[in-house]
Amino acid sequence: MFFDDVNEIPTIAKRSGCSVFVAPDDVKVDLPRAVVLTPEGKTVITIEQVRGVLARLSVKQKTDQFIVVRPAETLGEEAANAMLKSLEEPGEKVHFVLVTDAPSRLLPTVLSRSAVYVLKNTPGVNAGVMADEKTKALAKRLMVCRPTELPGLADEICKKKDGVRSQALSVLAAAIEMSYKTYFVTGKLAFLNRIPKFLRAYEAIEKNGHVKLHLVADLL
Repeated sequence: MFFDDVNEIPTIAKRSGCSVFVAPDDVKVDLPRAVVLTPEGKTVITIEQVRGVLARLSVKQKTDQFIVVRPAETLGEEAANAMLKSLEEPGEKVHFVLVTDAPSRLLPTVLSRSAVYVLKNTPGVNAGVMADEKTKALAKRLMVCRPTELPGLADEICKKKDGVRSQALSVLAAAIEMSYKTYFVTGKLAFLNRIPKFLRAYEAIEKNGHVKLHLVADLL
């Protein structure tokens, strides 16, 4: 989904508990009475920062409270995992606003709990996918394969002797990124509609689910 102006963000954010807004770094985003999470001179937003914000949210909010995470891709994995329950069930009047110019670098577990909005004419969403050629080739096939082709493709993804789970997660992450970027370019909803399935498979495999089973069953 696209939006035309950053002034629309508060209204859009109120529609869901967690929203990702894709916009260039130099675009200013101001929200009333917002709590802002940034790396604060570090490379990532830490779990300690997240816990501090979540502690503030333990009290029922009387007015709309926006939690702005920017740049959202600097949310460390440990910190992101600590936020997942709150992103899924933020509580009344609490709205998480994740701002990024690189949506594909967000953890799939975060994306799966978010509505994604892209500022029209945003540059950079078509930047190259950060994966090796084999992973990208498998991801491209995963994006367009028919249900009858899934078992065979799952076998190929799982051929790696060591690190099968890691390989599957890398292919799914690349497929998610490519699907977003292809949608941004073409506007074809078919690419956007596949993303929830990729996210579901990614999360299940990350939680030690059977790799081949989820590559087939979750993507049908």
